[in-house]
Amino acid sequence: MSQLRKINHVVQLMLENRTFDQMLGFLYTDAGNRSLSGDAYDGLTGEEWNPDAAERKTKVFKITPDAAHCYLMPGADPGEGFHNTNYQLFRSDDPAPNQPPTNDGFIVNFQAAINYDLSHHYGDTLPNTAATQVMGMYAPETLPIMSALARGYAVCDRWFASAPTQTIPNRAFAAAGTSQGHLDNKVKVFTCPSIFGRLTDAQQDWAIFGYNAPPLTRHDFPDTLHAEESHFGHFRDFQERAAKGTLPPYTFLEPSWSSSGNSQHPNYDVALGEQLIHDTYRALRDGPGWNETLLLITYDEHGGNFDHVAPPYGAVAPDDSVGEFNFKFDRFGVRIPALLISPLIQKGSVFRPAQGVVDHTSVLKTLSERFQTKPLTKRDAAAPSLGDVLTLAAPRDDDVLKGLEPPRSSGQHPNHARPSTLELLHAEKVAALPVRNPQGSYAHEPPPFTTSGQVGEYIQNRTAAWVEHRARQHKRRAAVAQQAPRRPAQPATTKTAPRAAGKTAPRSASKTAKRAAGKARRTRK
Repeated sequence: MSQLRKINHVVQLMLENRTFDQMLGFLYTDAGNRSLSGDAYDGLTGEEWNPDAAERKTKVFKITPDAAHCYLMPGADPGEGFHNTNYQLFRSDDPAPNQPPTNDGFIVNFQAAINYDLSHHYGDTLPNTAATQVMGMYAPETLPIMSALARGYAVCDRWFASAPTQTIPNRAFAAAGTSQGHLDNKVKVFTCPSIFGRLTDAQQDWAIFGYNAPPLTRHDFPDTLHAEESHFGHFRDFQERAAKGTLPPYTFLEPSWSSSGNSQHPNYDVALGEQLIHDTYRALRDGPGWNETLLLITYDEHGGNFDHVAPPYGAVAPDDSVGEFNFKFDRFGVRIPALLISPLIQKGSVFRPAQGVVDHTSVLKTLSERFQTKPLTKRDAAAPSLGDVLTLAAPRDDDVLKGLEPPRSSGQHPNHARPSTLELLHAEKVAALPVRNPQGSYAHEPPPFTTSGQVGEYIQNRTAAWVEHRARQHKRRAAVAQQAPRRPAQPATTKTAPRAAGKTAPRSASKTAKRAAGKARRTRK
């Protein structure tokens, strides 16, 4: 278990929809793709390219801090989901079994996504957005916080999404080791157990923190939906608990889902995500529990952005669920950025497991090793652990972000008031909570929304009403249990002393024996 036994707090921040190349591909290019500690690094050379529909090649290029709207790149949401991902990897929506990925459909697919948005007048595409922007990769100086943490601790250049599709299925894998066959973002209520329930079974505490709203993950699984309120909070609650040293064994952090939020989902402000990463690190680094903490910064899926590494086959199907589109869950998703941060990690490390492929379920495997939780599915049971990244016998005392400040975007996001897809999905989930509306019924349809603020207010109010409803239910049940008449204690049974030989049985016993004999005779007839 290496040094994993010294870790008492695992904290995971999962952001949105970026690839490894897009955020970390140029990290060590100038050093010949060798890390500070000499590890090989599968980054970019600058020669990687993709064709457009006319087979014209566009190479990857650096997004530098002086580029216009550099933190809003690419300027539209690339294609997401199973079929879009297939096209990006195979130039086909329905590739043949075991067909090798070529990763050459990203520009063509992004152009289709732009055309679709413009033709339907959704308004998500920013002015002057070109399909070739999907080949834009952030230079290290454009992401000073993420780059400093990657160089200062460890980066995993072989972390793949659990399934070649979009957000909700991959976040389900991260929490439960399965998506129960689902491959899209339609509203789901999963019926399987999650790591949070497994931790409860092992008598280990856990917490899920939304950024400035109730956490979306709470509504995904039975063991989170019905958990006590003490397991949930906002980012400020996380900061307070980190400062006091009272974080649980496992903490899961969500970003803000809004269009003006810090999730880094294209085309939202990447600089705000840099601020969130900075604030998360600072809360832990400045707290009393730092020396026994492992911080994981990951992304749920690639979001249609370019990466040059072909996702491998050989994924273990998590269960017997029949996948949508007949997918067998035998192939991983696209490579995503992943930072592993702890004072027990050697500076400049590049982590790759000795065996197996790292995906989101490797976090579940690591928690299982450290806190003795049972595996959730065949996928997390087979996943490699992250424990081997902890190679130092004693914690470091340096601070790799000392003196560094997050970048700032110029101006407000043009679509800051527009409700995001995940905000609307969150609203649908809370609409289904068993709370009476003013008309006295349990409405399951959220009202129409025109602004992000309206969605946020609805989620906040509906969740608060549900929490109050649950509290009243618990109070009523407790009162009923307290007032229920208790059954009188049964008198202790007195054993009859053995009858001495030759003595006559007591009359009552004799009558009982006669009745039993008569009943036996009637039964035989």
